[in-house]
Amino acid sequence: MRVRHIRSTTLAAVLLLALTACTSGESSEKPGQPEKAEPGTLRVLASSELSDMDLVLHEISMSTGIKVVPTYMGTRDAVDRLASGKADGAYDAAWLASSDYLRLDSAAAKKVVSQTPIMSSPVAIGVKPETIRRLGWKPADLTWSQVHQAVAAGDLTYGMTDPARSNSGFSALISVASGLSGAQSALTDADVDRATPKLAEFFKGQELTSGSSGWLASAYARRGSVDALLNYESVLVGIKGLTVIRPKDGVVTADYPLASLAATDQSTRETVRRLTDALRAPDIQQHITERTGRRPVVASVKPASWLDPSRRRELPFPGSKSVADGLLDAYENKLRRPSRTVYVLDTSGSMREDGRLGKLKKALTALTGDFRDREEVTLMPFGSAVKSVRTHVVRPEDPRTGLDGIRRDTEALTASGDTAIYTSLEKAYEHLGADGDTFTSIVLMTDGENTVGAGPEDFDGFYAGLPGEQREIPVFPILFGDSDRAELEHIAELTGGRLFDAQKGSLDGAFEEIRGYQ
Repeated sequence: MRVRHIRSTTLAAVLLLALTACTSGESSEKPGQPEKAEPGTLRVLASSELSDMDLVLHEISMSTGIKVVPTYMGTRDAVDRLASGKADGAYDAAWLASSDYLRLDSAAAKKVVSQTPIMSSPVAIGVKPETIRRLGWKPADLTWSQVHQAVAAGDLTYGMTDPARSNSGFSALISVASGLSGAQSALTDADVDRATPKLAEFFKGQELTSGSSGWLASAYARRGSVDALLNYESVLVGIKGLTVIRPKDGVVTADYPLASLAATDQSTRETVRRLTDALRAPDIQQHITERTGRRPVVASVKPASWLDPSRRRELPFPGSKSVADGLLDAYENKLRRPSRTVYVLDTSGSMREDGRLGKLKKALTALTGDFRDREEVTLMPFGSAVKSVRTHVVRPEDPRTGLDGIRRDTEALTASGDTAIYTSLEKAYEHLGADGDTFTSIVLMTDGENTVGAGPEDFDGFYAGLPGEQREIPVFPILFGDSDRAELEHIAELTGGRLFDAQKGSLDGAFEEIRGYQ
């Protein structure tokens, strides 16, 4: 298994203050332990999408004196941190997208007390208006079964975040499984088994995956050919050109509960209670819905005018962790499109410095435990040129052979030569060719600047000349050692990828986070 409403004339000034006053632990790596909090300060373990609440939190700080220091990470990673005990003494509160998965993990559930919902956002489907017309859909009457029928017929493609790393993706998976199984209560293994044939058809239509909602929206806009997105309603309403539909047969909703941690003292819990009360104040609830597109949980506050006020049934969540994990395992290893990735690895002479090569070997070896069934992994180490091209497939009937091969080739890596970044990237694209049946990507890890072979202008020209399908293959560069941020940012922007920073965090963390995009 693997706040009060802010007038528009002062908004810019307050936002600037918020950005400088709120300290965030957000990074592209797994965050470290926050410092011990001062009185009146709450160290909050928060779901990553809550970064859009900084302005609200600053306003509350101004009125109550409570300063929130958030550390952002994926909801499922946060639950793992709670369950392991690593959050004890490091955080004062948890503010996750949902308590549903937390509830299923008994070790994590014991770590929190006094959970109170702050706002809500259901999983929905955002669809291009022309697609709705083409399919003859009536948005008010759309069901998950109709969505499935359109996908199974090859008439609808979509993107969603990775359920293994994103609560929005996990909630979307639960929504589809519940809707297609016809479950009337908590999902069971039998429900999942009954829905599996339809789920297999449904996920053939998924053409975009992502570890974050923001990158998913960017990839959707860049691709242009994908018909729809599955995500939180609050995310979809901010994407131009989408009609947001909550299927009539039900949704899974994130309610963003704020909770004290069991390891805290009574004074800290009282501060969390005061923060909860402030966030649920009617004027703050109005601000939240108008600013973020989430729905208020206070009955006297109306949702933002652009949100459909009609009600939807709440779809049943799995009744046990084993059912949830089994559904996730089926998605990862059987239902979704397989991954195909080329790891372009800098093994130039500079990788001998500061134990860099050892860190690379350690990170890649650890990553083998996360590779999925049916996944194709190519290792392409380079120095002055590409040194070798070794491809391994994790076959369901014999996964160990593929994984052992990756570990063996990783251990054999040696450092020598100059740094031919662009020439090696060109070789990676040539190796991959065009394949529309996989989630295909390139991971570039380098500890220095390009010193030999093709230059950036050469690569730009090479990329522009690729066939359309190959230009849809993103490069995910990792900033490591003495690599050039501007150089790698340009590669990510050109190819539609994203830069990951291992200079501030760990190489292990960067490789692991990229998994959500593969």
